[in-house]
Amino acid sequence: MSAHSSPDTARHSDQTYSAFQQTVSECLIRHRSILDVLSKFQEASARVNRAVAKAVTTCGCIQVDASKPQIPADISYWEIKQHMATHVKGEMCEHCVEVLEQEIGRTLFYLAGLCDVFGLDLDRLVEDERKRIATLGVFNLT
Repeated sequence: MSAHSSPDTARHSDQTYSAFQQTVSECLIRHRSILDVLSKFQEASARVNRAVAKAVTTCGCIQVDASKPQIPADISYWEIKQHMATHVKGEMCEHCVEVLEQEIGRTLFYLAGLCDVFGLDLDRLVEDERKRIATLGVFNLT
């Protein structure tokens, strides 16, 4: 649980995930085949990438300024984060934020649909992953 979370927030999140997965299950009619769900999930994920790219190339509200990180040799592993950057300059305008939120929402829809097709509980998956990350800390992606 983060510093900004409370037990009530955690319970609300659990209820939100369950309600969301139930709503997706009820709405996922035409694209219920696993092949449809997988391809729609991949398409939705690509649209998230496209929304960010359009914020850079069409709107211009943000810029990407990427270069190799300059990490001093004499720092600890725990200090590396201070030398890492997102490479995003500026802030997304209201329109681009709205588009990105819609695309992430669509991705979440098909993620919940994928869970539904296989009888997986999205609440449990999120909680198990949270516990795994909390246990492994910065080593969770290695």
